[in-house]
Amino acid sequence: MHLPDERITALIVEDEPLARERLQRLLEPEPDVVVVRACDEGIDAARAIAELRPDLVFLDIQIPGIDGFEVIARVGPERMPVTVFVTALDQHAVRAFEVQALDFLLKPYDAARFAAALGRAREVIRTRRLAGFQARLQALLETVRAPREYPTRFMVRSGGQYLFVPAAEIEWIESADNYVSLHAGRRAYLLRDTLGGMEEKLDPARFVRIRASAIVNFDFVTAMRPWSGTEYELVLRDGTRLVSSRRYRDRVRAFFTR
Repeated sequence: MHLPDERITALIVEDEPLARERLQRLLEPEPDVVVVRACDEGIDAARAIAELRPDLVFLDIQIPGIDGFEVIARVGPERMPVTVFVTALDQHAVRAFEVQALDFLLKPYDAARFAAALGRAREVIRTRRLAGFQARLQALLETVRAPREYPTRFMVRSGGQYLFVPAAEIEWIESADNYVSLHAGRRAYLLRDTLGGMEEKLDPARFVRIRASAIVNFDFVTAMRPWSGTEYELVLRDGTRLVSSRRYRDRVRAFFTR
């Protein structure tokens, strides 16, 4: 580890050119941080970490080749530098970071959030608390790799009876005041829940939040078109057209790079 008056060496792992350049720009004004390399895929990142042994890594999770978690597994949690995760992942993974007290930047993030994450990483490096950090990385790997079960159906009230709607048949979900509306086939069913609550219950390999008010089952998406530069129009099997928001752009992109 570096002495307090020495520079912190940093490695950036990010496959999107604009996102990678933004991280570099945010680090440029920091006099005690020097970027030693920027990687755009997982295998190169694991090799660079092992060879360069940087003090700090900004690690995107959804990267080509092997993902960020596999990068950690290949390097070994006990040999990983301080890591700030950069992610557009689902809330299950975000909760895993929070439980282990590991810092993350959830896309899109602003300069203030970046500065806070860098400040915490700098503190861990300067105070040499790396062993505790690496133990939390190990626990994170065990958490994210543990098999997780998701509900296969949801019970909704329809008239004087309760119906079961299979999760696999839900095409998309939208918020409706204190309820959510489950669109399945030609029907829509109201369920008392929040969209955030539904997002945590649904399998992220199938369901993706595309804007603050909608979640889509990508099994039913037949086409995706650019829309207004930073957004996408999604076309479902029945012809329904939904537009993602700029805020969730990276989550939509991440789904197609898995």
